[in-house]
Amino acid sequence: MKIKLLIFLGLALVGIHGMSAPADVPAMDGWTDALDVAIGKHKEYVAVREARIEALRQQLVQSGSETPEFFRLNGEMYQEYKAYICDSALYYLSRNLRWAQQHGEQDAADETRIRRAHLMSAAGMYKEASEDLEKIKPSKLSPRLLPDYYECYRHLYNELGAYTQDTFRRSRYYGLSVAYGDSLMQVLSPASALYLERKEMKAAGSGQLEKINDSRLAGIRPDTPEYALVTYHRSQLYRSLGDRQQEKYYLALSALTDVRLAITDHASLWTLAQLLYEEGDIERAYRYIRFSWDETNHYNARSRSLQTAGILSLIDLTYQAMQEKQNDRLLFYLWMISILSLLLIMAVIWIYRQMKHLSIARSHLEQANEQLQMSNHIKEEYIGRFLKLCSTYIDRLDAYRRMVNKKLSGGQTEELLKMVRSRDVLDTDLKELYENFDTAFLHLFPDFVEKFNQLLQPEERIILRKGELLNTELRIFALIRLGIDDSSQIAEFLRYSVNTIYNYRAKNKACVSRDDFEMCVMRIR
Repeated sequence: MKIKLLIFLGLALVGIHGMSAPADVPAMDGWTDALDVAIGKHKEYVAVREARIEALRQQLVQSGSETPEFFRLNGEMYQEYKAYICDSALYYLSRNLRWAQQHGEQDAADETRIRRAHLMSAAGMYKEASEDLEKIKPSKLSPRLLPDYYECYRHLYNELGAYTQDTFRRSRYYGLSVAYGDSLMQVLSPASALYLERKEMKAAGSGQLEKINDSRLAGIRPDTPEYALVTYHRSQLYRSLGDRQQEKYYLALSALTDVRLAITDHASLWTLAQLLYEEGDIERAYRYIRFSWDETNHYNARSRSLQTAGILSLIDLTYQAMQEKQNDRLLFYLWMISILSLLLIMAVIWIYRQMKHLSIARSHLEQANEQLQMSNHIKEEYIGRFLKLCSTYIDRLDAYRRMVNKKLSGGQTEELLKMVRSRDVLDTDLKELYENFDTAFLHLFPDFVEKFNQLLQPEERIILRKGELLNTELRIFALIRLGIDDSSQIAEFLRYSVNTIYNYRAKNKACVSRDDFEMCVMRIR
């Protein structure tokens, strides 16, 4: 991934001059991987922008509100917020408008009104934008502001045409947008970026489109808002040509630039998410549209929310459906594992009973002391193996419970989460295991409790509760009797800490020393 990212950064620094054949475009995975990395570092990019804003804010505090410096710094704050937070950008434009009106700076007031109207129209505040523009007198407008004035009206009517539901008004708005666009082209310099942009838009579908976009790309630096815009327009060019791979390539390039510059007013990322959704890459599409939606909410413009809401809803529903299918499969696997676990328990019980019968049969056949000792050795080995098998099985069930819990934590299947998080099955298995152990052990050493108590001081002898075969202390020394004298192994089987086992063994309750006491336990028959 790092190599792919370095390749991307190298290309971005050099820039892209001219159209590339689809075969020259890096694999889509490389660009989406770079985009994933950038999204992961999003907070770092935001911190850079916030640092610039804070530095400007400190300068504003120090500048007098009556000075031209105040007007300039408000303008820089607007530039920082323009593609970051719409409300804040409007706030600083309004401050500049009041300053210009108070100081009789008509040219500055007109420029600020045009900027504010353009931002309002982009944010869906069409009435407010129209009111601002109506207060400007074109006959008294500075020639340098005429292009911005015409572009603002063109943009306003184009937005109105795009979002109105009335067919008649839509046609009228689009007509006005075209008229203002024609007026704009008459006052623009052919070398200006806006002229090339409008020329590209008007040339859609013609053979000149690629050359115009080449000229625009050649005139801008990578890692700038202008670069993000031109690469987005280039993706639309390839959409019109039906070249989906190149379209995604330039959308990813534009989106990457937006993320790295902490631009929240964007279209490239959610457009890319829509294409990935259509191709079946639901996971990545969902991740991109959720990030884009969060950024759109941060920008806080009504029209942008409307643009992304539809595709967000569609991708979200598909993603949830996909998650439900995965949960259904997981539920099926859970049932299968549960059935297999039940069969395993039954097999263990059957094996245990068969071995128990075998042990009884052997004990009846063995008469001599040597045969008895060998029989005891076999029984002890059998019990040790059986206990290890049961303990291992419980460990696996517990590990499985934790694994399923972890995987299901990201889903919404509450019933399964409740079932997996419950320790009832584990506790039941442990209880059954200890009961089986107690029964098997006392079958081999029926007088163990009585003989064990004989080794203790009278006041320290153990009295079992009703229905209790062995308690924890008796089980510890029962395991020692079976030859399991490692405290860590005993702790693992009984589910206690090693310190707890050590404390039980170290208690001085016997009539003899600890070493002698455990040797006496080993001689119990």
